Amino acid sequence: MQIRTALSLTATTLAAALLLSGCVSGEGGVTDKAPEPDATEVAAEGWSADTLTLDFATYNPLSLVIKDQGWLEATLGDDVTVNWVQSAGSNKANEALRAGAIDVGSTAGSAALLARSNGSPIVAIDIYSQPEWAAIVVPQGSDITSVADLKGKSVAATKGTDPYFFLLQALEEAGVGLDEVEVQNLQHADGKAALESGAVAAWSGLDPLMAASEATAGSKLVYRNIDFNTYGFLNATETFLEKSPDLAQLVVDAYEKARAWAQENPDEVVAILAEVAGIDPAVAKTVITERTNLAVDPAPGEAQRKVLEIVGPIFVESGDVASQQLIDDALAKLLDDTYVKKADPANVTG
Repeated sequence: MQIRTALSLTATTLAAALLLSGCVSGEGGVTDKAPEPDATEVAAEGWSADTLTLDFATYNPLSLVIKDQGWLEATLGDDVTVNWVQSAGSNKANEALRAGAIDVGSTAGSAALLARSNGSPIVAIDIYSQPEWAAIVVPQGSDITSVADLKGKSVAATKGTDPYFFLLQALEEAGVGLDEVEVQNLQHADGKAALESGAVAAWSGLDPLMAASEATAGSKLVYRNIDFNTYGFLNATETFLEKSPDLAQLVVDAYEKARAWAQENPDEVVAILAEVAGIDPAVAKTVITERTNLAVDPAPGEAQRKVLEIVGPIFVESGDVASQQLIDDALAKLLDDTYVKKADPANVTG
């Protein structure tokens, strides 16, 4: 069996991704035909590629379970080398997908729509969770008690991710213009550090970093709204889906195996998250048991479309997408439920 490896994206690869994208900023699949026969049938004839590269992320518990359990490696054996790349945020996963550095990556729904609207040919093939992973956070002792109090203040957020779009929606709801706050574009961990050091007045945070800040620094969540969180999307590149539908199906099979396993073994999921994220198990338990719904329908479809139809116009208003037509076109091609409909966890060894 090939040894699993966790790869780090190089600065060169990421720079290339940014140059290609120009910015880090439904039902209906990208192909007219359903996926190829299931993984066991295809494996008998040989897999379509000799490598499979996918991401793992602390905001995607199912990815951590699959990597930890080694199911893909056990199923593929010596025929296909499985490479794992850690994504620090949806924006980084999108960069890696666009650059071809990974075949499958984890993002928030909003980030997937943004990427597709701006020309990245990705498709959502599974919904891994319905999380409450973003909220507005202020430091201990802050006099900010509402979103309206952010007017004139500096707020850290990672552009191209759900916390950033959470911030945009929260500001709009509170009647505060984006030009009335100073948004500091910082990666999630840097936003947490800026909040705790006093460099910014607030942070649109992401779990598990957000829960860790609450526990270790006394930070406070002053605004929560699960409806402003846009699901966890598992995305693949169109090139990968066209060339390796067998491997794409196996990945979705593994995700559905992990979903069942995680619901049966919540304590183990907490332990895995705590180890990978380097956080206290009590913090990991908050994230998994209180802010993560893994029992969501995994088929990308109408629920996600409705959420993204709300978020899409905000992208246009904020200048992140040039026109509503680009949003509409992206939504028409983003969601593909065919792999989930064919999913069979029994195809995955372990």
